[in-house]
Amino acid sequence: MNSPTAILTITGSDNTGVSGIQADIKTIEAMKGYALTAVTAVTIQNTGGMLNIMDLPKDMVVGQVKAIVDEYHPKAIKIGLLRDAETIEAVRNEVIGCRHIILVPGILNSQGQQLMKEATLEAWKQILIPEASIIQLRCSEAELLLGMNISSDSDMIMAAKRLTDMGAKAVLLRGGHQVENRLTALLYYDGKKEFFSSENTEGWQKHGVGGTLSAAIATRLAFGDTLKDAISRAHDYMHAQVVYGVKAEPTAINKSEKTLQRKADIYNEFTTLVAQHYREAHDVAFYADKLAITTRYLSRVTTDVVGYPPKQLIFNYIMQEACSLLKTSRLSLGEISAHLGFSNESRFVAFFKNQHGVSPGVWRKR
Repeated sequence: MNSPTAILTITGSDNTGVSGIQADIKTIEAMKGYALTAVTAVTIQNTGGMLNIMDLPKDMVVGQVKAIVDEYHPKAIKIGLLRDAETIEAVRNEVIGCRHIILVPGILNSQGQQLMKEATLEAWKQILIPEASIIQLRCSEAELLLGMNISSDSDMIMAAKRLTDMGAKAVLLRGGHQVENRLTALLYYDGKKEFFSSENTEGWQKHGVGGTLSAAIATRLAFGDTLKDAISRAHDYMHAQVVYGVKAEPTAINKSEKTLQRKADIYNEFTTLVAQHYREAHDVAFYADKLAITTRYLSRVTTDVVGYPPKQLIFNYIMQEACSLLKTSRLSLGEISAHLGFSNESRFVAFFKNQHGVSPGVWRKR
């Protein structure tokens, strides 16, 4: 029998389950990995934000890490909230042999409050960043870590280069706001740069998104993906389960909680399938068949849950990917149309114009 693929997450606890250890366990297991944990801090949180935080003693944190590493030899290790320089050094000494070390420092909380002292930031720079397979930061966190302002794409590239100069093999910077109503992310590795953008600013700024994304990347790296493939698959998971995912929330007395939960589950599974198959399947029947339900029922589910028919949700996903490719790549319209599953360029142009009101060529030049 094959042993499970083990991923260790070293970070703080979040009693709401939206971020931290709890969210990482859910993400790793949803992506078929085996979640192992080392808790670094206990927090008191609710939907309003973090109310208090208590760091665990160094020996307790390091003891957890050592016990797991010695026995399970995890394929990837994610390191999140660590706020003590001595603990940072001791943890580094235990994980240094792991091939994939994913860093997501959590310098700021979701309310923008700084969670670390300057001495801790220095320890991250000197001790952990040189060991990173990839470090993931929000632009606002990179500004604090590097002591620079990030207000343009070129600033993001400069910040990423400085982080790789410190030793990180790759950098994923998130949360750039260079264009109004859009979020920009940058992947930088081996001197290569790739920008991504999204108009879903609300979804990508949800509490816990960054931590969940890093756990998903760690899981895919543990399974042997290349860095680019790991990020792509983690991105697809995030779209389906977090950014566009929903929870069952009763809104009327005649709607049972069980029925709402079932519809939410179907909707989330549908968005997962769209993320996996949008390049090959644009028709609702394909997804209804995968879900073993009728197209009529799928339409009822998505309309009840988010107010849109499934066809429009598929189109929205294709449009988002189309806009991202138009803005961040040099692919021709023909290459983009083929990438998105259209039989020819003219069909893609007609689809884009119908959805956006202008041709993709005109939109690209804006």
